[in-house]
Amino acid sequence: MKLISRYTMMLLALVVLLTTVAPVASATGTTGNSGSKKLVLGTSADFAPYEFHKVIDGKDQIVGFDISIAKEIAADLGAELVIEDMGFDGLLPALQSGRVDMVISGMTPTDERRQSIDFSDTYYKSKQVIMIRNADKDKYPTMADLENEKIGVQKGSIQETIGQGIPGAKLTALDKISDIVLQLQTNRVNAAIVEDTVAAGYLDDVIGLAPAIPDEEQAEAAIGIRKGNTELLNAVNGTLERLKSENKIDQMVTEASQLMADKVKKDQNIFQVFWQYKSFYATGVGYTLLLSALGVIFGVIIGLIICLLRLHDVSILRWIGTAYVEVIRGTPMLVQLMIIYYGLALTFGITFSPLQAGIITLSINSGAYLAEIFRAGIQGVDRGQLEAARSLGMGRGAAMRFIVLPQAFKAVLPAIGNEFVTIIKESSIISVIGMVDIMYQASVVKNITYQGMNPFLIAAAIYFVLTFILSKLLGRLERKLGASDRR
Repeated sequence: MKLISRYTMMLLALVVLLTTVAPVASATGTTGNSGSKKLVLGTSADFAPYEFHKVIDGKDQIVGFDISIAKEIAADLGAELVIEDMGFDGLLPALQSGRVDMVISGMTPTDERRQSIDFSDTYYKSKQVIMIRNADKDKYPTMADLENEKIGVQKGSIQETIGQGIPGAKLTALDKISDIVLQLQTNRVNAAIVEDTVAAGYLDDVIGLAPAIPDEEQAEAAIGIRKGNTELLNAVNGTLERLKSENKIDQMVTEASQLMADKVKKDQNIFQVFWQYKSFYATGVGYTLLLSALGVIFGVIIGLIICLLRLHDVSILRWIGTAYVEVIRGTPMLVQLMIIYYGLALTFGITFSPLQAGIITLSINSGAYLAEIFRAGIQGVDRGQLEAARSLGMGRGAAMRFIVLPQAFKAVLPAIGNEFVTIIKESSIISVIGMVDIMYQASVVKNITYQGMNPFLIAAAIYFVLTFILSKLLGRLERKLGASDRR
């Protein structure tokens, strides 16, 4: 047990170190400096030239003409702008739950959206186009030729509505425009509906535009504001009116388009990509380890409690323990994450940061599996040892603590190690709410480089190295513990 305690203390020290040195603000895909008055902007930064990631002066920054407009609004309000990057379909829940003050992401003010949030005056108009592989350029002269075709669209967007109006169209709705383009490049869809301004950044020798053009009128972009926040709505409209009168929005669009055109670097090999963006992956590794370590530690605590409930003599406690295990194991971790991150904020006003929501989700989820592992370990210890301890005057708690649990822990150590490895890999799910883990950073690098393969191969290699090293360390611990049994 001394050896176990030493490893436990080392793990705790690592967690404390990571917690201390890790800047929490940067753990959430958030950019902004400290300040008293803040304006929190929600956006989906893969929508160039509206908003996109770009490395400037060696630092990852979110730029685009939407961001320029947001900076003007913040300046007029005398507030610091804080940007939160998340999936497009997560913008409305984030605004409704109060996680962000406004949403700027090239969003069209449809009637359905107006039922949930308020919109500012429109600040930009664009038209829709059909993106196809250049090899199919003559295949779609009209919209009627897209009937019964596989079409990619952004989830929850006006393009999805247009696609739903094409008879027989088989839609693939995804969060990110870059993922839709990847679907087109890999022949999973035969066309994609996007805005002309956004499509310009993806056109090359492989991807082009079809002659077919959707019948819909120009799409308008407006800023989303939480319902009832008329003070902010009036302030936003005031800034937009000033920018329009000064003709600054057109200037912002031009500058953002120039930045977008400068960001395409498709000729880099995997080693060049890794070396140039090594700081991105290093940050992701830190937060992945932090998430996984805290998830396992709190998961062990929860698992032990649930395990003892399941083994308790009182039936209601056994029922509570069993219900916890069955419910958690019977629901996807992604659903649990959405409930904790969005559901609690919308229903009870309990707002967790992405880091907090990620740790809670991983802990609760792994706790259910660890409870079953501990139960198997405890039931594997000969019951006669517990009875012998009780006959020597030990209470039930002391007998469990000093006699049963040490043996059970040693027996289930391989299973706990497997759970730790699983958590490291499953922590990638947390990236959907903007947590800056390895997977999130790989997506950022993909959006910057426009490469669909290399950023994820690097991420896969990093995950493999992490889990391989962990497996070797756990194997060494098992051999040391096993050595004491062979004496």
